Amino acid sequence: MIGLNYQPYHKGTTAVSDYRFSLVETDEDYLASFDVMRELRPHLAGAAAFAAQARRQREQGYRLLAAWKAGQVMGLAGYRVQENLLYGRFVYVDDLVISTGGRRHGLGAELIEAVREEARRQDCAHLVLDTALSNALGQRFYFRQGLLARGLHFSQQL
Repeated sequence: MIGLNYQPYHKGTTAVSDYRFSLVETDEDYLASFDVMRELRPHLAGAAAFAAQARRQREQGYRLLAAWKAGQVMGLAGYRVQENLLYGRFVYVDDLVISTGGRRHGLGAELIEAVREEARRQDCAHLVLDTALSNALGQRFYFRQGLLARGLHFSQQL
């Protein structure tokens, strides 16, 4: 279980976070995560299709970290360890989303820090993610987390 030694704190306080962090591994947990993931990925067809795709991605190294509060998923970070000639060994964050009701409480920063800690445990040299050029609020958040823009991501639908 990720975060076993991770004690998330809210910035500026000494209180331990009210969130429990765990990897999503069961069908029940995937289904519980769907509504939050759909806030980031509205094109997802349904909870069962999301769970099936996330399980397929898991076979490729994808991990989905959930932040739970009072039995509900409040935030998710989907990531995978990769290696390439540019970064060496790194963690790529595919998905980062906080539920509408959970925003503005520091949970996004806690999830990023939990993924950073996992990256360090896995001997990764970098944490990498992409965001839309139009996502100004997300970009401000990433800058506050110490992430810097290093390039543009290009894609082509085939």
